[in-house]
Amino acid sequence: MIPADTSWLQNPEAQDVCAVITAAGYDVFFVGGCVRNAIMRLADSDIDMSTNAHPEMVMELATSAGLKAIPTGIDHGTVTVVVKGTPFEITTFRRDVETDGRHAVVAFSDNIHDDARRRDFTMNALYATPDGQVVDPLGGMDDLLARRIRFIEDPDARIKEDYLRILRFFRFSAWYGNPVEGFDAEALAAISTNTEGLETLSAERVGQEMVKLLNAPDPAPAVAVMRQTGVLSTVLPGSDDRMLAILIHMETALGIAPDWKRRLAVLGGEDPAARFRLSKADAQKLAVLREVGFSGPPVAEIAYRHGVEVGQTTVLLRAVLAEQMPERALLETVLNAAEAKFPVTASDLMPEFQGPALGKKLRQLEQRWIDSGFTLSAQELLRGA
Repeated sequence: MIPADTSWLQNPEAQDVCAVITAAGYDVFFVGGCVRNAIMRLADSDIDMSTNAHPEMVMELATSAGLKAIPTGIDHGTVTVVVKGTPFEITTFRRDVETDGRHAVVAFSDNIHDDARRRDFTMNALYATPDGQVVDPLGGMDDLLARRIRFIEDPDARIKEDYLRILRFFRFSAWYGNPVEGFDAEALAAISTNTEGLETLSAERVGQEMVKLLNAPDPAPAVAVMRQTGVLSTVLPGSDDRMLAILIHMETALGIAPDWKRRLAVLGGEDPAARFRLSKADAQKLAVLREVGFSGPPVAEIAYRHGVEVGQTTVLLRAVLAEQMPERALLETVLNAAEAKFPVTASDLMPEFQGPALGKKLRQLEQRWIDSGFTLSAQELLRGA
């Protein structure tokens, strides 16, 4: 049974959608992440629904009830029904007819078992009725309660349907797996023989999964197994995870929140910005971390020029390299430096300095001020300028 205080179970708009479908004699279920997370008492996931009503019927029923129905993915069975401004995705039971490792040709089904079998992991093949009764077509509840990440039926077949499931396996292991339980042996065997399939995936899809994985509280065990199975070197050649566990230990001890860019910086590797198709802003931030994180100017100067986040990460990366826990005082230095304000302005140097000479003099004085530990006053800096 889904916990009674689960937010989506109490959501009146979601219940309105369910009522429209069930009143016409069809079944509708909450499915996937929202069911999984409710049982695990984790934060809400997106509300997805599944039904034996075909998409055209869902459209007709919703429209007849005065609801807005959008055929967002009707060819694949998905209709979005909007209730009081809230959208809900409803997908007809499906079965795979043909797959190529990236896309699937599907046929609609009236059987919940067909729909469950086309999902990736047993813990994601759990359904719940509108009143919160759990429906478990494939026995995924035992795996969920044990926090065991297991492919549905044949791991090799599931991976060949979509090679991104290799990365999803490690992402789910990092977020939901039981470290004591370890990793499913059959899954790892299938992954090891299918790593070449990862090369067929788009950089965006790979990058999205890697970012989610590296944002997990402790992705180090999953990343280590990625290395052992050849996955890490396939998606990020030249990377090395040996310092990742040390970094995460330091983050935890110092109470510093996870940051996937920091963790990616410590992994290294060949051109992660391109391989993961990072946004321009993320790529620039990662480039700065890789440039100054392990050597370069003092930490205080880096924090002043680049902000608290880069300053903290520099402290951690240099500590990881030294394999020595940083002093908390250094983190305080970062906070103070990031808030420091250069006391001299261009107008203070005019008209004696103009054009390029003005810019040069400002930079010289700013560096003197930084080197003083941000202590020199404007008067002291301008004396003799």
